[in-house]
Parts: sequence; C-alpha cells; structure tokens
Amino acid sequence: MTARFTRRPGILAVAGVAALAIAACAPPSDDESPAASGTGSGAVDAKTATSAEAFGGMEALVSAANAEGALNVIALPPDWANYGEVIKGFQAKYPDITVTSDQPDASSADEIATAKRLKGQSGAPDVFDLGAAVALANTDMFAPYTVATWDDIPADFKDADGTWVNDYGGYMSIGYDSAKVPAPTTVADLLKADYKGKVALNGNPTEAGAAFAGVQMASIAQGGTAGDLAKGVDFFAQLNDAGNFLPVDPTPATVESGQTPLVIDWDYLNASLSAKLPTWKVLVPKEAVVAGYYYQAVNADAPHPAAARLWQEYLYSDEGQNLWLKGGARPVRFDAMKTAGTLDTAAAEALPPVEGTAVVPTQADSDAGKAYLAENWANAVG
Repeated sequence: MTARFTRRPGILAVAGVAALAIAACAPPSDDESPAASGTGSGAVDAKTATSAEAFGGMEALVSAANAEGALNVIALPPDWANYGEVIKGFQAKYPDITVTSDQPDASSADEIATAKRLKGQSGAPDVFDLGAAVALANTDMFAPYTVATWDDIPADFKDADGTWVNDYGGYMSIGYDSAKVPAPTTVADLLKADYKGKVALNGNPTEAGAAFAGVQMASIAQGGTAGDLAKGVDFFAQLNDAGNFLPVDPTPATVESGQTPLVIDWDYLNASLSAKLPTWKVLVPKEAVVAGYYYQAVNADAPHPAAARLWQEYLYSDEGQNLWLKGGARPVRFDAMKTAGTLDTAAAEALPPVEGTAVVPTQADSDAGKAYLAENWANAVG
C-alpha cells in the first residue's frame, strides 16, 4: 500500500494547543562506532550527550556523525509530512552519512518492536517518530537530548529534559475531489445522498491514529467529546447504513483514480494530494477542530548515536522545520520562526484554513476512546 496512507502512528498525539491555535547502507557495528566509544572535544560519549554543546559543540558532533557514516530511520514514508525531501536534505547537508530508511509503512508499535528486536545490532533504528500513545508508553527507551533551538519550542510541546519533543502536527480534515462530489461544509453533510459510496476513512480506528482522530472529529461534530466516542461511532454506523461509508483504505492511487473521492485524514496528508490532483480540496470542519502532534525521540540504544543527535538538530533547524511545512504539516517552531522571519511564508499561506476552537485530546480521552472502539466499532461498520 502506498506510504502516505499506510503509516499507523498510534493514537492521536497529545500536546498543548498554543502553536496550532496560533498557526490556525551497511553501518559499522556498535563496537566499531567511533562515537559509541566516546569522541568529541569534551570526551563525552555520544550515547549520553544531552546536547551538542555537551558533546563539545556542533563541529564535534558533525565530525563524530561523519565518522559513524550512517543513520537508520524507520516508518518515514516519503510523502508523509514531506519526509522524502527531509531525508534528501539531510543527506545533501551531510554527504558522508548514508541514511537507511527502513519499513516506511510501519506503525509506531512496529518502530518500538523493531528497536527491541534489533537492540545491540547495527541495523536498529537510531531515532523514532511516534504517535502519543506509543511514545508515552516507551519513554524508557529514549535518550534525553535538547536541540540548539530548544528554547523556541513551547513547554507544552516537549518533555522538560528532552526525553521527547513534539515535531509537527495538524488537524483532522475532509479531503474531497471537487470534480466528483459537492463541497461539504460540515461533517453532517457526509450523510447526504450525494456522498453514497464515497466516504473513506484512513484505516481502522482501532489500529490507526488518523482514523481514530476521524472518529473523534465525528463525535465532537455530533455533540459528543474526544473521549466519549459513542456519537462518533453512531455517526459512522449511519454512514454505513446509508451506503455512504466506503470500506477502502485510501491511497494516492485510489484518490487519483476516483475510487476514493472523499477521505477523512490529517489535513497535511490531504492537502499534499492537491499537487497531484488540482481538483482536490481540503476542509477542516469548524464545528470539530481536532488537533494533534507527533513525537520525536532518540533511541537510547542507537547504533549511531552522534548521527541520531545530528538528525534531531537538522529536523529542528529552520531548514528542517520549513521542509515539514512545505509538506503541509505545522512544525512545532512555527510561531518562533514566524516572529524571526525565517518561516517559509508561501508554504504557510498554502496551509488549509482553520476556524474554530481547537480540541487537543488528552491521554485519558485516547484511553477511553480506544476501549469504546474495541467493543463497538466492528458492529457499527461490519
């Protein structure tokens, strides 16, 4: 299945709402890794360095990462938040480092499982990009690290000691082919006969973060909450009974072919399809603005610890943040970069418009929602 729609990053990310509301190769073995045995002008082991400064400065970090010569990333589809260009950008900036992108269609749970299975091996992932539920349940696997731009990141979007930090986020949305279906203005519109056999959800909400957030959106739109999903499940049952729900996992191919002319998904995933299909439009329904961020972390057992930390520095640099923005995702440093004048204004202006008050589901919401879906989703749409 195509990368954009098959990544399953876990249940909706949990974070503060400020930035979203305002922004409306064969790598060496571990024993041979230069940084693993402690290099850098400060003689600090890269595995325990909590910042570039602690390692002896950026020059020392780059030198150690170049000596490692490899970086392993996992579960990063090229079309997901523009990760293809992000990886190319990192390789262009640091040509001595070969990036191996493993299992681009994997889930957050797969990332953690792979890291455990390959622990101590050169092919283990160096870094993680995770949904909240998986991230917060596995913080013992993360190495604290604070990037040079740490102060630009609001406190609600990071762990105080750098164990994890939010990276990019967005809003749940309705993407649709304006040449094939009328423009919806609300979630309730999807029950109309115009959308018979046309409403697709990105995955199964008992497994997929985007789909879970889609049910939360429907629940809120119907007067429910992000935690009590009874009304959201009932809405999809109504869609199914009306023949409007399309039980097909959408991909760019199904969108371009017209098989899935309307898709409920994150706005940055929906918005990026407009470049391939000019008639594709995106609506963030103002009656149910569901926001969420993903989590970034360094694997505490990273086989290339210096390269892992250099990757973080790149992601949170102006260049890295703007590349995410170019992919339609809202980078966590959006506001600080806007104030500093370093934000890609054209990319920012291309973001789907957002009106209304954003709802950021809590971990309690996610836990309650997961339990309800496990008991009721299959009966509603089966």
